[in-house]
Amino acid sequence: MWERTLQDLVRGLRANKKDEAKFIAKAVDEIRQEIKTDDMELKAGAVLKLTYLDMLGYDMSWASFHVVEVMSSSKVHLKSIGYLAAAQSFDQDTDVLMLTTNLLKKDLSSTPADISVTLDGLSHIVTPELARDITPELIAMLNHSRPNIRKRAILALYKTLVKYPEAINQARIRLEEKLEDPDPSVVAATVNVLCELARRNPKDYLSLAPQLFHLMTSSTNNWMLIKIIKLFGSLSPHEPRLVKKLQPPITELISTTPAISLLYECVHTCIIGGMLQGPSGDSLAKMCVSKLAAFIQDSDQNLKYIALLAMAKIIPTHPHLITEYQDTILMSVNDQDISIRIRALDLLSAMVNRSNLQSIVQQLLAHLIRDQSSVLPTAAQSLSQNIASTPPTVLNTLSPSQSPAYRLTLAQRILNLCSRSTYENVSNFEWYLSVLVDLAHVANVNVGAEIRDQLVDVVGRVKGARRYSVQLMYTLLTDDTIIKNAAEEGSCSEVLWAAAWICGEYCLQVHLLLIMQSSHDCYRELSEPQKLLPYLLQPEINNLAPDIVAMYIQASTKIFGTWASELAQRWEDGNLVEVRQAVNSILARVRELAGSQHIEIQERAANTVQLFAFIQADLNSYRPGSDHTPAVPLAGPSTIDGFALPETPRFPKSLYLIQPLFGVYELNPVALNAQGSVAVPEGLDLDAWIVPPPREASHPDNNGDGEKKKKSKKGKGKDVASSASGKKKKVQEDGDRIVLTPVNSDHESPEDRIQREKRKTERLAQLRDDPYYIIDDKPKVVDDVESIPVVHLDDMPPMPQDFRNSKPPTLRTTSHSFSSESFVIEKDGEMPEGATPSRPQSTSQSTPAQSSGFATPVRMTSFLEYEVPDESPVEPIKVVRTKKKTPGKKKRTVPVDSNS
Repeated sequence: MWERTLQDLVRGLRANKKDEAKFIAKAVDEIRQEIKTDDMELKAGAVLKLTYLDMLGYDMSWASFHVVEVMSSSKVHLKSIGYLAAAQSFDQDTDVLMLTTNLLKKDLSSTPADISVTLDGLSHIVTPELARDITPELIAMLNHSRPNIRKRAILALYKTLVKYPEAINQARIRLEEKLEDPDPSVVAATVNVLCELARRNPKDYLSLAPQLFHLMTSSTNNWMLIKIIKLFGSLSPHEPRLVKKLQPPITELISTTPAISLLYECVHTCIIGGMLQGPSGDSLAKMCVSKLAAFIQDSDQNLKYIALLAMAKIIPTHPHLITEYQDTILMSVNDQDISIRIRALDLLSAMVNRSNLQSIVQQLLAHLIRDQSSVLPTAAQSLSQNIASTPPTVLNTLSPSQSPAYRLTLAQRILNLCSRSTYENVSNFEWYLSVLVDLAHVANVNVGAEIRDQLVDVVGRVKGARRYSVQLMYTLLTDDTIIKNAAEEGSCSEVLWAAAWICGEYCLQVHLLLIMQSSHDCYRELSEPQKLLPYLLQPEINNLAPDIVAMYIQASTKIFGTWASELAQRWEDGNLVEVRQAVNSILARVRELAGSQHIEIQERAANTVQLFAFIQADLNSYRPGSDHTPAVPLAGPSTIDGFALPETPRFPKSLYLIQPLFGVYELNPVALNAQGSVAVPEGLDLDAWIVPPPREASHPDNNGDGEKKKKSKKGKGKDVASSASGKKKKVQEDGDRIVLTPVNSDHESPEDRIQREKRKTERLAQLRDDPYYIIDDKPKVVDDVESIPVVHLDDMPPMPQDFRNSKPPTLRTTSHSFSSESFVIEKDGEMPEGATPSRPQSTSQSTPAQSSGFATPVRMTSFLEYEVPDESPVEPIKVVRTKKKTPGKKKRTVPVDSNS
């Protein structure tokens, strides 16, 4: 009878690729017949074929008992097939493993060949129960006469000790004896096992330090030296005396060994073992850093990766040594391997300080600049290249920094480096503002929201940078590049929101500062803020997001109010035409925006239209006076309702309409815990309804079914009224008020519950359409993790040949020289009155406004303010209602407090 061998099975699989399942099903049927025979050779061949099919993914657990039969064969070549199948298919839950205990003990006492096969298979199939029963035999096997048996027994013993840790104390004595074994392979295997065991509990193996130290200084086996040095790296943190003892031999190994793997392990042990601490460790640390820097410059990518990891561990103790190789590390930021680039960024993040932040950030920004020669071809270009059968050469010159995912990581890392610990490493905030603007131009990824938040935060905290920020934002708003690319992915158009907010909020402060410093020549465009209005209201802003357009409207109103209030103080009749043109142009544009479909734009535009319509009417009714009439100040003797009015002002009074609305108080940063420090006013219930939910209207005397409410007297002045819903309300007379207090019922009828749910559904449906009601629409958390799609990253483009010798491109040059003045940053922010700040503020960072709690009103212009007299609190309004007339009693009126 001819039987199919494993070679025949493999040939058949290759010949039946089109119908592989059918062929394998037929082969499995044949194997099922072969494995049931008494011929051990035929049974072993069937098990071998099943093992091959199991590696292809087909289940062979049904044949586990037959595998044990083959394992029990007396022939070594058949026994090895059985142990191979067991190692391939058995797991911890295989039920036939309980039948193998006696078989394993028998094989461990057999011939050396059987012992070798058994030890190899045992390390793969051992379970806690098997480890408990086999450990004594393995410990006895450590004294076998043959070195190869002792070596295999040591390695198999480690697997049993992992499954059965209770035997560690018993086996440790024999393992320590094997450190002095005459065979080097047995010693190496023992060191390997001890290294793995010490990683779990290093303190238990400190007594082995003398023997290990002797091996380290006398052995020439690099592989064993690596294991010993790793073991010392685990022991050194628990024994400080080892550090001083190990420094000389490890320093000698670092200086002399040509083996790179051993050199790295020595450096890594010095780092994790605390050998770089103290004066004696400085020279060793310098040597280690120099070796790691050489690894970074090596062509082996694995060496680069582990060197960057090791340098990141040296940074906390010796940052000045790593800083010397800053340029070398920066070259890895644009490496072809994404893992190396991320490790380089992590290392740069750890080595940043106040002195090297600017240089590191500028070089990281340079990596974000797109090279025009490396831009990806369009779809049409790619199609034409394929039609022409010309291989595209553009991909061969692509820089790794063109990957969108990596560009996003790089941009976010720049923002995190600069904003760490509230910008503690930023020494020049004018430079940082320019970096944020440059990043918005070159990032080409979605980091606009982060840049926007940091722009607003920096300008709000650092008062000394506001003048430069307004000038920079003016340039950003007048540049239409971002507006044109707003619809594209990664346009960072959110920075326009910050630019408009900054120009609208701080243009008055900067304008007055320029007037006092006579700096019109340097910042001429800021001395005329009205020139920014056409850019804020141009038709192209319709391409922007609704929140940005709304901020443009708000900023336009603020800027006009600032310009108009300052123009009124130096008013000339010739200015009337310019103001009218500005008001007319703003009205014409804002009226168009008032018809927007976005509710926020509608609201801002509608408010602006009403303000400017009033100003327009006032300008149209204004009649210029004679040129020789002197200007009259804004404060005069005549008052109306406590407000001081001017005496015949030469300028339109509506020019002062807008500016006091936005510039009365200075806007300062708020402390993180300021809101939590505000005490809740007495009598304020935050859980009470502001607007009560709607309820069904019912007749006061009827409960819906024509039945009158029943009243039962509980005492003088106290009644309990039963409503239609079954709930009771206590009626109590308190002086001139009537207070209705609900009385909780113990049970709620099903009809009442249905009515309550119905009213709740109607109320939610009504509030959903209310634009002034916030509804919490949080996304549901996906519990099914398997349903999340897996995104496969495209292969990274190849590295250009001349990339290592090329220099990164530079940013666009700027003619502005940054100020050399020292900036003061508000880190704490304002706290409410009577609250204690989270940390003490230094005198150089606090202002009089902050020391007293909330900011006091700050006069932003030179004109006088209106004085508002103090008014007495408004008396509560009392409503008189007529109480229902009851039989036998006279009609009376009861005054009711509207606040109750």
